[in-house]
Amino acid sequence: MSDFLKRTASSLASQAAALAARAPGAFAALDQRTRMMIGAGVLVLLIIYYPLGMVIYDRVDDDIAFQPLPAYSASGGSAAVAMAASLAAREANHWIANKPFFHPAAPLDNGPHFQLGVIYAVSRFALELGDYLGRVRGTSAIDANLDRAAAELRFDGTVWGIWPMASAERQYRAGAEHLLAYNQDVAAGKSVYDRRADNLIAFLDRAAADLGSASAELDARAEAGGGYFDTKADDVFYNAKGKLYGYYMILAALGDDFAPVIREKQATEIWAAMLSSFRTGATMSPLIVVNGRHDSMFMPAHLANLGFHLLRARTQVKELADTLRK
Repeated sequence: MSDFLKRTASSLASQAAALAARAPGAFAALDQRTRMMIGAGVLVLLIIYYPLGMVIYDRVDDDIAFQPLPAYSASGGSAAVAMAASLAAREANHWIANKPFFHPAAPLDNGPHFQLGVIYAVSRFALELGDYLGRVRGTSAIDANLDRAAAELRFDGTVWGIWPMASAERQYRAGAEHLLAYNQDVAAGKSVYDRRADNLIAFLDRAAADLGSASAELDARAEAGGGYFDTKADDVFYNAKGKLYGYYMILAALGDDFAPVIREKQATEIWAAMLSSFRTGATMSPLIVVNGRHDSMFMPAHLANLGFHLLRARTQVKELADTLRK
């Protein structure tokens, strides 16, 4: 929030200087009532416009009961692909991670970082679809819809643009549409969705690697400390939370797609335990993210707490992959 105010103040100062250069003495020439009205307008902008807009746009949708949207589901297709497309579309329709300084949602940071984490997990799944799940043993040509979806979902989530320029939300909606097109082809028997254990293992290995990176980011921020005054702690926390949520929702749906394989490998209990760890981390929602010491009596260590559940989930993902290999 403080960084946003600094950027906004700097921008306003630059614009004011430019106006002053073009019309010296113009403001001074205004009568007192006009100056007071301008001042009141600025106060309304700062005191009402931004706070009210933040309340309206603030959103961290970690609903674990969320189901694939009917518009992005395909009867007879993959439950996980439908979930990935629905998550991308849902977040794109309320995207706030790229809002410019004049938008009332611009000062927000928790929601945007959560969204970026969710889309990251979805994009990694889309990549895995193109590399393994959507190909015959990884040797056939990549599906055109999956190729485009993977590229669109990797688009920088902070890019804002006016039509016809590219923007994050437009790219993510397009990615969701291409995932839907692929899933419809799967349902019609035109495209491959290879439900083999080794393909599931490949995705689990990728997820484990991503969680390792998220853990390192949490650890680095936790070591920096800062307690109640660490303004970056919530950014790292909500980004990791978004990744956990995205992976949880996709893995829960993959459990439906690969139910026969999971039962055959006698991995049902391990799968349930893994999902439980993801769910616990994904639904953590402290009122204020505090980066306290691990042994502090008065300052919670929210980053360390989330990191514990993340590492537990990662360990269970690796155990599950080992079980499926047997």
